[in-house]
Amino acid sequence: MEAAFSSSQCSYEEYKETADWLLAHIEQRPKVAIICGSGLGGLADLLADKIAFPYKDIPRFPTSTVPGHAGQLVFGRLQGRECVCMQGRFHFYEGYNIHTVTYPVRVFFLLGVETLIVTNAAGGLNGSYDLADIMLIKDHINMPGFAGQNPLCGHNDDRFGVRFPCMSDAYDRELRALAKQTAKEQGCDGFLQEGVYCMLAGPSFETIAECRVLQMLGADAVGMSTVPEVVVARHCGLRVLGLSLITNNVVSDYDSVEKANHEEVLKTAQHRTQDLQRLVSHLIAKI
Repeated sequence: MEAAFSSSQCSYEEYKETADWLLAHIEQRPKVAIICGSGLGGLADLLADKIAFPYKDIPRFPTSTVPGHAGQLVFGRLQGRECVCMQGRFHFYEGYNIHTVTYPVRVFFLLGVETLIVTNAAGGLNGSYDLADIMLIKDHINMPGFAGQNPLCGHNDDRFGVRFPCMSDAYDRELRALAKQTAKEQGCDGFLQEGVYCMLAGPSFETIAECRVLQMLGADAVGMSTVPEVVVARHCGLRVLGLSLITNNVVSDYDSVEKANHEEVLKTAQHRTQDLQRLVSHLIAKI
């Protein structure tokens, strides 16, 4: 797999090779793609008539190395809608370049996907958030992007999108309204929040000083993923809905003895995963 990603940027033909291989192996033509965050891969288990492809078997596809990420692409039906689910995403901190992290999104675009739902496990920066709350992402802060790590850097292929795409409408307003309505119907509105997600590169968790800076910047949750995929999705013209599961509260007090850890993240994800699955599956029926 490393040879396939020796250059930092992939060509249109490489993305198309992957998409064409998948199209030749599936009958479905999904309009919705879901990227499952840490411990949230159970969403794919809800699919009916499913067919799964391990990442290692898909031409030019990278592979996931993080616990809680299964590493397969699952096609099937959710509430009667044809979907494709990524059970396991790729992260900058795994050593992949930013173009590899977002590789699947352009493949989805070439498959005919029109809507991308991204989920993640995140640390709560907003003091009013409780553990296991679900945060509807209304905007993001792209910290790696501030440092020049934007997946759109390099040659722009107009077949995917314009050179300078707008990001002020990254998270679809209609989809957010639909999510709120669905949450109310499913009894999930008591733990549904709406806020700003900040991405840091990771893999180390944030220092107390860093958490305080992010709070001053207006971030409500912090994580190590999602934003690059959203940037590429919007570049391709996909509608985006983002959901963060607040799996741990960040440590912002020097007297605290609490420590962030990945095991806590996975444990909390397991606790709330059924609610998130219910919300997403009923939402998809309305898209």
